[in-house]
Amino acid sequence: MATKIRLLRMGRKKRPFYRIVVADSRAKRDGNFVDILGYYNPLPDPAEVKIDEEKALKWLGTGAIPTDTVRSLFSKAGIMKKFAEQ
Repeated sequence: MATKIRLLRMGRKKRPFYRIVVADSRAKRDGNFVDILGYYNPLPDPAEVKIDEEKALKWLGTGAIPTDTVRSLFSKAGIMKKFAEQ
């Protein structure tokens, strides 16, 4: 099963809120997922991001591929640097 780390959109209309999840690459954007790694709220200034580093590093180590947006969020949190050092 090919897995991706991507955003799952939540929230009401014009008030987006995203969960960072691990999902099968064939699943729909807001469909089934395997694990929740954190959340991303782009509305406040600065944007609010909370990520469970342990889970993220575990999934990256098992071969899950982050999307471009998730990769940039991980880079800002320093997770991609820690993953590269492992």
